[in-house]
Amino acid sequence: NRNFFHGSIYSILFLLQPQPRFGLLFDIDGVLVRGRIPIPAAKKTFEKLVNSQGQFVVPVVFVTNAGNCLRQTKADQLSHLLGVPITQEQVVMSHSPLRMLRKFHDKCVLVSGQGPVLDIAKNVGFKNVISIDMLRESYPLLDMVDHNRRPKLPTNPVINLPKVEAVVLFGEPIRWETNLQLIIDVLLTNGNPSGIHQSQVMPHLPLLACNMDLMWMAEANSPRFGHGTFLVCLENIFKKITGRELKYEALMGKPSELTYHFAEFLIRSQALERQWKLPITTLYAIGDNLMTDIYGANLYNRYLEERVARKNPKAVAQMAAVTGSASTLPGEEESDSLWESELALPSATSCKSILVCTGVYNHSVDVPSDPHRCIKQTVFHGHRDFRFEPALVEPDYITEDVAEAVDLIFKHEKFVPQ
Repeated sequence: NRNFFHGSIYSILFLLQPQPRFGLLFDIDGVLVRGRIPIPAAKKTFEKLVNSQGQFVVPVVFVTNAGNCLRQTKADQLSHLLGVPITQEQVVMSHSPLRMLRKFHDKCVLVSGQGPVLDIAKNVGFKNVISIDMLRESYPLLDMVDHNRRPKLPTNPVINLPKVEAVVLFGEPIRWETNLQLIIDVLLTNGNPSGIHQSQVMPHLPLLACNMDLMWMAEANSPRFGHGTFLVCLENIFKKITGRELKYEALMGKPSELTYHFAEFLIRSQALERQWKLPITTLYAIGDNLMTDIYGANLYNRYLEERVARKNPKAVAQMAAVTGSASTLPGEEESDSLWESELALPSATSCKSILVCTGVYNHSVDVPSDPHRCIKQTVFHGHRDFRFEPALVEPDYITEDVAEAVDLIFKHEKFVPQ
């Protein structure tokens, strides 16, 4: 039977294909695309990453700090731009880890950003959502910076919204002055924006922020403002008014460990779906931004190394000998964190960072003449709540573009796709 013969051949070839022990985490803007234009090396790269049946030969996840659309929408965009089939289960948006913050899902939350923010909020689990537009329509006297939008006649507030219990910031909004004003109003009135500011009431409502990118690379020759710039404005306005620091309940998106753990979970899920028996032990994170992609990958690598050390008494003893104390390693209680309990423990033991020169990072200015010298940044563009450490912005590898990065990984892993 010819069909049986062909089926048997395909089965044998499938079994003979090398199983990867590594997974790839791709940033999008500045690595694969610039705005809506694919970077030339990207399509060529993804032709190597899929087999003749359109299946990825290694587990692949796209980790973006964008937060203005649903995962499925981003997957569809990538499929179109790269010419390969991509599912939403391969995409981590900056807001994806909000699925794990279940204690907030039943609260009434105010959301800021652009795109279908109500749909995005409900998609990640929130049940009672208010947008900035809904808030300004109910309280038209609050939005006063744009004189053309001020009410022409005295108006009574339309009080038909429940008390806000938490604030979720998805990404940079369109009207910054409106969003900044109304978010401050909600924080300083404990969720009742018709009330009077109580600037000394602390703690303020829980604040959850996604995407800390100060800048990102679109079609322009220089980087553009990102949500991190909006957060700088919000933090400084709050401090100027109250004299106190704005506090975050959670920060998501790169470089947050929460985001990388969620991405590692998706890598594991792909390997399980393909029935690959050997665990994926190494992640390669490819990005264009030192302060998010490289910092985040290196921070997650540190977490993975500490997990391995905790399970190895010899490593703990060596660490204690060097530092004089074993207290530098987190205890089991600390490691039993939110994401570990939600997603199970990672199989990866390391996360390598690869910096490409097609986006935010300007290799003609920033690459040191001595490739062994640590890259030093005179200005820290990372978020206020992340401490600058030179070692965390030191990539494991620097490549010209994503094609060179994948070639380097395949060579390092001795991986030859069939």
